[in-house]
Amino acid sequence: MKRSEVNTIIKEAIGFIEQHKFALPPFAHWSAEDWVSKGSECNEIRDNMLGWDITDYGLGKFSDVGLVLLTLRNGNQNNPAYDKTYAEKLLISQEDQKCPMHFHWSKMEDIINRGGGVMVMKLYNADADEGLADSDVTVVCDGVLRTVPAGTELELMPGESVTLPPRMYHSFWAKKGSGSVLIGEVSQCNDDNTDNRFLEPMGRFPTIEEDEPPFRLLCNEYGEQRSCSN
Repeated sequence: MKRSEVNTIIKEAIGFIEQHKFALPPFAHWSAEDWVSKGSECNEIRDNMLGWDITDYGLGKFSDVGLVLLTLRNGNQNNPAYDKTYAEKLLISQEDQKCPMHFHWSKMEDIINRGGGVMVMKLYNADADEGLADSDVTVVCDGVLRTVPAGTELELMPGESVTLPPRMYHSFWAKKGSGSVLIGEVSQCNDDNTDNRFLEPMGRFPTIEEDEPPFRLLCNEYGEQRSCSN
């Protein structure tokens, strides 16, 4: 992805989030220049990858396969300095823009339609070979137990949610004609480096072509700022 594209996506995401009256934490507004002056007091943000996360999954087709994510809080199961056991994210999915089929090895998560259009969630169990099982899927939607056939596409209206256990394959997008969806995620600690299993091999973070300065650093780009400020 070009940096100019990432910059535009983040600016539009901020506008969309503000339309839904969701106030962002201070670090979501820090520029690359701001980060130069941030010292070890901000290591929780760096170490736990809080902040902006724009991905095309390495496929170069963001409008078709991509997602805007903003990690608001997160623990770290690999670092004893952090004892939070939970995470929270905001996500934005556009109409027919797929988040590809995947599951998490360890993380249980609630995916919530916070506002906007209709969120579609396609569900499968994983089989013994980590493929898609042809077995009924049982999930909890806002405290109500539901069992549906494999491959069911649940439609979640604003305010509705689904709880996904580990090893449950899921893909989601905004339903065509309903508009983009502001999505919430409340989960156990998030680790995007080791806890994602995609059905089809793909990347997690984009390769950036630098054609202009960054409007906001992405959550995997804090390394240089750490070395400059500490």
